[in-house]
Amino acid sequence: MTSNIRNFVITAHIDHGKSTLADRLLEITGTVEKRLMKPQFLDQLDLERERGITIKMAPVRMSYALNAVPYTLNLIDTPGHADFAYEVSRALAAVEGAVLLVDATQGIQAQTLANYESARKAGLKIIGAVNKIDVAQPDQIQNAVMDLADLIGAGTEEILKVSGKTGEGAEKLLAAIIEKVPPPKVIPNSNFGRGLIFDSFYDEHKGVVAHIRVVDGKFSINQDVCLLATKTTTKAKEIGFFLPQLRPSTELNTGEIGYVATGLKDPGKLKIGDTIIGNWKLEIGNCESLPGYAEPRPVVFVSFYPEEGDQYDELKQALGKLRLTDASLVIEPDASEVLGRGFKGGFLGRLHFEIAAERLAREFEIETVHSFPSVAYKVDGKLITNPKDFPNDYKVAEEPITRTEIVTPPEYLGAIIQLKEAFRFSEMTTETRKNKIVVKANLPLSDLIRDLDDKLKSVSQGFASFYYELIGFAPADVAKLEIRVAENEVPGLTRILPKRDISREARTTCEKLKELLPQQQFMQAIQAVVGGKIIARETIPAMKKELGNFGKNGGDRTRKMKLWKKQQRGKERLKEMGVKSQVRISASIFKELLKK
Repeated sequence: MTSNIRNFVITAHIDHGKSTLADRLLEITGTVEKRLMKPQFLDQLDLERERGITIKMAPVRMSYALNAVPYTLNLIDTPGHADFAYEVSRALAAVEGAVLLVDATQGIQAQTLANYESARKAGLKIIGAVNKIDVAQPDQIQNAVMDLADLIGAGTEEILKVSGKTGEGAEKLLAAIIEKVPPPKVIPNSNFGRGLIFDSFYDEHKGVVAHIRVVDGKFSINQDVCLLATKTTTKAKEIGFFLPQLRPSTELNTGEIGYVATGLKDPGKLKIGDTIIGNWKLEIGNCESLPGYAEPRPVVFVSFYPEEGDQYDELKQALGKLRLTDASLVIEPDASEVLGRGFKGGFLGRLHFEIAAERLAREFEIETVHSFPSVAYKVDGKLITNPKDFPNDYKVAEEPITRTEIVTPPEYLGAIIQLKEAFRFSEMTTETRKNKIVVKANLPLSDLIRDLDDKLKSVSQGFASFYYELIGFAPADVAKLEIRVAENEVPGLTRILPKRDISREARTTCEKLKELLPQQQFMQAIQAVVGGKIIARETIPAMKKELGNFGKNGGDRTRKMKLWKKQQRGKERLKEMGVKSQVRISASIFKELLKK
């Protein structure tokens, strides 16, 4: 019965206790036995546990009785960081309700505002809840309740007070979800089923496994299914629910959230946001696609190359499987004269890229070397995503601009405004929202991905947070910085930088390379070049060899001069050979150089 189904998400700013609260819900509903419970149970990736953040949305089916009436509760735990907003948007499309969670000790943060807007636009029933009441002061709890009630337009008595750590208030939250979140709508149709694919992963035995929300009809095991976007047909090898491990079942009905194992071995056959049709042979002519998702727009571009050149094919397969679990990842082939064949990846932010690189190393055991993160530029009307393609001479260059919102306690406002000296903020405004200050400003995306997060946490002692969205392109005063080693350009180190910062970055890069590169038997010149002009240089001297012991008085000078000249001619030949064959920059040096 769909009337007894409730589909909802828990959404919040990063580190506000979503996953811990989900643990208590799993315990109360008996979904996971206490002896098997571990902290952040739904965070299945090692990276999630180590970093203390949710990276992947995690669905789970719970059973709970209220007033002796049994209900099925489908919860999707969502990430809190802005780089994973696409994960959140896909989860919102699969549910009817959202629990907007706020940490009582921190209050409303930037991502709280963004998540509220997303849930409101999705037409979801929003339930406000204040978390961590076991450690917060009474005035902190009261302020958080009032601020949250004001944000969502509810009375303060409607805001629930919970503790994800102790479980206090969790049962009241479950009751509110059952009472306030509407059941799934029933769409009458014929004998076929339609489902929205909101996530997927790859299993060696089951093939591509699709996470689906059944919108109408039903799905059965061994049923013929069709993926409408790619017109791929197959049989449902296995279907079932998330408890939160995969639990096979015989069918999935309208309104339920579950999975379909397709048996497909090619990850490219399945598209996130596609419509899957069950029993399609009966009604395929009458099937309409469900509203999917807007294609994610990558904003940060990084080229990946395998550390071992013979791992290109393994890297290609790994990226294909990774993209199944990360639909916002955009991949295309790339090549470097120094690093060989690789792939250029498009990401939703710097953290998104860092997580992808770590997952490649851990889950697929492929170590990679990558270029500097860069953004896309419009140059004379042409979109350029690779720094090496940026022209030295151009008429008009434009860079992506973000509208950034920073939420901070009032005492840190002065320090945050001083960040204008290091970052190119413009059109900055401030407004007071209860006991917080909201700073709004335009900021080039290239500045934002550099280290805004670290600097913001540093000047505010960790109390400030920010959220951003792309608003378009604006004219940019930038230039291409190229690095040469022994007269050879190193493509992976090419960057596009504001002209005001380019001299400083050029000197820093040359000095760092001098420290990292090993000496050769010939002199190596490290040069930073802008528009054909060398603006910074460091020199690694040639290795010196003792010419021998010429005795107490130094020996005959003519003999010394003869040996020195012979050595000098040899170094000149070695230098020519080095220039022609290119100095080899190892993957480990690349990694050190690309660190923040």
